[in-house]
Amino acid sequence: MKAAVWYGARDVRIAEVGVPAPLRGEVLVEVAYCGICGSDLHEYADGPHAIPVAAPHPASGATAPLVLGHEFCGTVAALGPSVTGLAIGDRVAVEPNYRCGVCPRCRAGEYNICRHFGFAGLMGNGGMAEYAAIPAYMAHRLPETVSLEQAALFEPASVALHALRRAGTTPETMAVVGLGPIGLLTVLLAGQRGVRRILAVDVSPARLELAAGLGATDLIDAGREGDAGERIHELTGGEGVDAAFEVAGSEIALRTCLAATRRGGRIVLVGLAQEVSLDAFALVNNEQSIIASVGYRDTYPELIRLVAEQHLDLTPVVTSTIVLDDLVSHGFEALLGGPGNQVKILVAPAAHRTGAPVPHPPADRTEEQR
Repeated sequence: MKAAVWYGARDVRIAEVGVPAPLRGEVLVEVAYCGICGSDLHEYADGPHAIPVAAPHPASGATAPLVLGHEFCGTVAALGPSVTGLAIGDRVAVEPNYRCGVCPRCRAGEYNICRHFGFAGLMGNGGMAEYAAIPAYMAHRLPETVSLEQAALFEPASVALHALRRAGTTPETMAVVGLGPIGLLTVLLAGQRGVRRILAVDVSPARLELAAGLGATDLIDAGREGDAGERIHELTGGEGVDAAFEVAGSEIALRTCLAATRRGGRIVLVGLAQEVSLDAFALVNNEQSIIASVGYRDTYPELIRLVAEQHLDLTPVVTSTIVLDDLVSHGFEALLGGPGNQVKILVAPAAHRTGAPVPHPPADRTEEQR
């Protein structure tokens, strides 16, 4: 089979590798779609960041070189020993986070902060391949009313949904700073959850326009309108928003969120910034709360229900679908080339073999590695 194998920074190879055999408790998934995440992009551009190189990841047992891709879905092709509740032919969305099930956080149900937390496709072999072997607990069966195209967006939508949950009670007003795929899906899901006013902030007019179509009520072009935090205060009558979501991963975005949020409000950190500085005196005086949000837990059932029963459409954030051979040139390099018109790019690994339409322009593992 073909797979996108990460060997190092700027060294991702589309290689012929063996189809993995599912071990005990695993299923083999024929991959329909796999989205390109910002994490994949960082690993390609200047990794390793999360990819284990020196020592195996404790949950997966894997080290580089490994197959990228954690935003994927497909059809169950084979079952390993002891797997129950799934059948060959089931269409599934993959929730790609590893969990040990025995650490204190797992026992408390907080498996997204498991002691051995990691993602298939970053800390173990993932879904940018024709087939992927995954722990069966990662596979969520899809009803017939949920397409695989929708299921391909469940992973980034889960990040947005978990962040909204972390904000606590649904706010009346909120700001989303940074309109990449996660920011745009935060806008979409906030509207679905009943947020009355959603102020979207970015430097890209195209992404601001897309946010408007997803439910943003106010658009702030941070590249043209000066201080976005002050602008949000103006638009909210000097009060500020109940909650602000930092989805850009930068100190500037965090400062915008702090300035935009009312006294007693919450700032939810979703973007992966490095070290930042802030005015702790103002934070205390305004009694604002800074909440971190990482990954997700127990989100896939809700997303499946929303798509199946309430006809939630996640696909407007998809700007391109490509074949696996074009991953580097039309995927990574297209996204690294600047704002452009790309937001979320999906890869269709099996399209060349099945003849499936593309609408828009390691091999065998040892027991220990699995």
